[in-house]
Amino acid sequence: MACPYFFPTEKSTNILWSFPQRLPLGAGFCGNCTAGPVHSTPEDAELKDLCNLGYARQCRRIPAGRQLDSVRFAIAKDGGDRVLLHYSCEREHAPMEHGQLQYDCVSRTWHVPHRDPNIQRQAECFVSTYLERRAR
Repeated sequence: MACPYFFPTEKSTNILWSFPQRLPLGAGFCGNCTAGPVHSTPEDAELKDLCNLGYARQCRRIPAGRQLDSVRFAIAKDGGDRVLLHYSCEREHAPMEHGQLQYDCVSRTWHVPHRDPNIQRQAECFVSTYLERRAR
């Protein structure tokens, strides 16, 4: 479950995780924090312990009145040319929003993107790492 305020930009190559393929987005990512009025770049320790893992109550940037504190994804169906993704946005381990996103592997487009750019970008990263593993 990644932090809902985390906007991943690229896979991390300098942070060591024991099993990066088991991380919520399928790999460790660098990126930006969108929690405050000014977006910031988290340090490596924050990326490793908070941004990529969600439930980041100890994060100094996460708003006290937040709606969400984690986002999780799962592949619901892989039809070869289309991937159906389930997502769940949570606060204190309780679901607050859930739904489906559909990715077209041929056109490399989303049927209907998520309205939150952070969640959409996390979905893109999740599907990208899934498709990389699927190709092997």
